[in-house]
Amino acid sequence: MNLAVLGAQWGDEGKGKIVDLLTPHFDIVARYQGGHNAGHTVYVGGTKFILRLIPSGILHPGIICVIGNGVVVDPQALLSEVDELTRNGIDVDNRIVLSDKAHLILPYHRDLDLLSEARRGERKIGTTSRGIGPAYEDKIARRGIRAGDLADPQALEHDVRDNVTARNRLVQDTTMDWRAVLDQLLSHRIRIRPWVRDVSLMLSDAMRDGKSILFEGAQGTLLDIDHGTYPFVTSSNASIGGVCTGLGVGPRVIGGVLGVAKAYTTRVGEGPLPTELFGEMGNRLRESGHEYGAVTGRPRRCGWYDAVAIRYSVRINGLDALALTKLDVLDGLDRLEICTAYRCEGQMLTDFPSDITRLAACEPVYERMPGWTAPTRGLRRFDDLPEAARRYVARLEEASGVPAAIISTGSARDDTILREDIIAKCKLPILTAPLRTGRPS
Repeated sequence: MNLAVLGAQWGDEGKGKIVDLLTPHFDIVARYQGGHNAGHTVYVGGTKFILRLIPSGILHPGIICVIGNGVVVDPQALLSEVDELTRNGIDVDNRIVLSDKAHLILPYHRDLDLLSEARRGERKIGTTSRGIGPAYEDKIARRGIRAGDLADPQALEHDVRDNVTARNRLVQDTTMDWRAVLDQLLSHRIRIRPWVRDVSLMLSDAMRDGKSILFEGAQGTLLDIDHGTYPFVTSSNASIGGVCTGLGVGPRVIGGVLGVAKAYTTRVGEGPLPTELFGEMGNRLRESGHEYGAVTGRPRRCGWYDAVAIRYSVRINGLDALALTKLDVLDGLDRLEICTAYRCEGQMLTDFPSDITRLAACEPVYERMPGWTAPTRGLRRFDDLPEAARRYVARLEEASGVPAAIISTGSARDDTILREDIIAKCKLPILTAPLRTGRPS
């Protein structure tokens, strides 16, 4: 049975830890969208790993890690990540599969990203300027270069020349040499080509042979290009539909859907955030939760838990359960707030508005709950949580409309509460193997 793990908020929910934690229950971990703007942070044995393109299952020996056609891949970033993992003793080369249909991010995409953001002025999106959006634009415009194209250097030369020429017409203050871009790509080709395969066929064959797959999403549902807070979104489908289109699998192979959500809310970049906190409390959450981008280092905007947004994610993705992360960040607060509705133009809203202008005008309606003083960090049994923490989790479940099957109480793999009764009730396929702790090999 296969499981999808995806973000239920605006990204940065802690998907990397959850995927790493659950990997031993599966044979394959497959990433289905996004690019190297997504940083999944995993702590193992005191070592910090930041995974940008390679699935978070790579830290477990023997696990095959797939990069799907829905991912846009910067060859230089991919190879740098491989080299970094290798220096840390992780065997990578024989365990990566890259879709032949995955589009490549090339140097001109980064220039076009910067130009696009500059032209927006005050209406900037807040992108990471890594070329993600322009690469997806080339994909839709049918002028993109895919991993499978590395097999034909002659055709590759033609495509690179045309795309760099188009870049030079738009970015007029500098001129890029297409030959240098091609030479760099051909040098990367030597290492990358052995990883390139028909991922859809590979996954189909694997499932026919009884192997199980963990589908890994990047960013979060509220950053989805179609279902997020457009235009302040990413350029791909971070919600459940991206699994099928980004890997070439049918919807019926998804046996369960686990949404990852923080016990509060964060967002990076521009766009509405109804529960955003300013001043002392916002700073307290940011510093206690180390809320700075894993890839960019940008500070995250912080706010109270938004159950309206989570209910939307439950509906969009058909979530079976939540993995609730960073509960320990709330330790020591004397009060907590949960947003259960919005107030907008004199109306009470319990559903997430599809109109971003209306969402920006919404004010959160809060329920107040007492906090707790006893620490939750590192606890591994639900019954060991302070009573107020248990009540807080229960109210989040009730307000969100979905149970919390996993609760993270720290950054390490084993700082986790697995609620086996809920996991069994939700029929999530994650009780078939023991957790692996310690340092990977």
